Amino acid sequence: MRLSTANAPVAVLSTIPSDSHTWNLVYLHLLLEEHGFRVVNLGACTPIDELVAAHLRHLPDLVVVSTVNGHGAVEGEQLVRRLRRHDRTTPVVIGGNLGVAGSADERHVPALLEAGYTGVFVGDRAVDDFRAHLRTLHARPHLAASPV
Repeated sequence: MRLSTANAPVAVLSTIPSDSHTWNLVYLHLLLEEHGFRVVNLGACTPIDELVAAHLRHLPDLVVVSTVNGHGAVEGEQLVRRLRRHDRTTPVVIGGNLGVAGSADERHVPALLEAGYTGVFVGDRAVDDFRAHLRTLHARPHLAASPV
């Protein structure tokens, strides 16, 4: 059962500029909706300027960056640094294949957190950890919807 989106918190969903994969975005879009979010899905190969503009236009409660192509650590860091110039408080998370070594490669996590992400999800537990993270966001008073 999905919640009404009228007063739902907003999540902006994106990839990095070089990532043309879309199946991950479809999955995450549905997952976010299941957790009560209204989703603004920017699609594949999203330019950083477009993500920043969407963020300023929609003032989301959460920004989700998903990457599959192995360039997430480099482009994801550039993305969050640009976004943080405009907003230092909105939760921004990234997950997927952050480097060419695959999805279990955790060596990029500290640098991405330092750059401004509030969550980095990699490896076999990435989806479960992300779901748990979504539940913690719903505990924040300004989020109107409750998890499904």
